Amino acid sequence: MIEILIVAALVIWSAAVVFKKVFPKTAASVFTVLSEACARQGWTALAKWLKPSAAAGCGGGCGCAVSDNAAEKKPEVQAVKWK
Repeated sequence: MIEILIVAALVIWSAAVVFKKVFPKTAASVFTVLSEACARQGWTALAKWLKPSAAAGCGGGCGCAVSDNAAEKKPEVQAVKWK
């Protein structure tokens, strides 16, 4: 019986992770609705845990970091001129 619960929990968790990766915008809206519903019920810890984080970087859900736009430009390599 415990094995069934463990396997079911792993399958549900894996489905949620894949859902977030494949459909990032839809997942964010679904988790926002779930978070608001939990907050209305008074389950603040669960609501905080379900609330999606703010989009970082380009905001397209591609996983790029915030620092991509502010990346330091490396100085161009110049050829050595021998005299």
